[in-house]
Amino acid sequence: MEQTQSASANPPSLPWWHWHRRLYNWVIHFAETPHGEKALFLLSFAESSFFPIPPDVLLAPLTLGAPRKWFRFALSCSIASVLGGILGYAIGMFLWSSIGGWVMTHLAPLGFTEANFAAFQRWYDRYDFWIVFTCGFTPLPYKVCTITAGIAQINFAGFVIASLISRSARFFLIAGLFGWKGQAIRPFIEKYFNWLSLAFIILLAGGFAALKLFR
Repeated sequence: MEQTQSASANPPSLPWWHWHRRLYNWVIHFAETPHGEKALFLLSFAESSFFPIPPDVLLAPLTLGAPRKWFRFALSCSIASVLGGILGYAIGMFLWSSIGGWVMTHLAPLGFTEANFAAFQRWYDRYDFWIVFTCGFTPLPYKVCTITAGIAQINFAGFVIASLISRSARFFLIAGLFGWKGQAIRPFIEKYFNWLSLAFIILLAGGFAALKLFR
C-alpha cells in the first residue's frame, strides 16, 4: 500500500480569501480516495471544450499524493483531453451556427471572443497542425483551439494526431516530474504555493496576450 502524506489531512484553518489554498488542499485529498482518477478524467475531458480550469491543477497534486501512479494519471488525463478535444471539434463543426452568439456573449472572459476566433482561423489557413500542437502543449486556450478547428473544418486526422502528441507530452511531462521528484519538491510547493499560483495565472494570461499579439 502506498504511503501518502496529504496536505488535506487535518489542514489548518484558513481565511476565506485563501480560496486557492483551500482548493489545493481539497484537490490533493483525491489521491487518497477512489475518485481521484475519475475526477481527473472528467476535468480533463471538460477543459478541452468548455470548462475553464486546466487539468494540471489536479494532475500535479494527485501525482504528489500517489507518485507511483504517475503513469496512470498522465494516461487518463491525456486520453480524456483528446476525447474532449474531439467534442470541441464537433461543437465547432455542427453546433456553432446555433450557439456561437450565446457563447461570444457570455463566455468571452474564457477566450471565446470574435477576435480570438478570427485569429485562430487565419492561423489554420497556413499552420493547422502546428496551431493545434502549440495550443495543446502551452497555456494557450486549448478549448478555443478545438472549437475553432471544427469551425474551420481542418483535417480531422491531423487534429487528433496533433492533440494526442501535444496533450500527452504536456501531461506525461508534468506527471513524470512530480512522480520522479514529487516528495523532494513537495516542501517547496507547500512553502511557495501562493507564488506558484501567481505564476500559473501569469502564464495563462500570457497565453491570451499572445493571441492579441499575433492576430
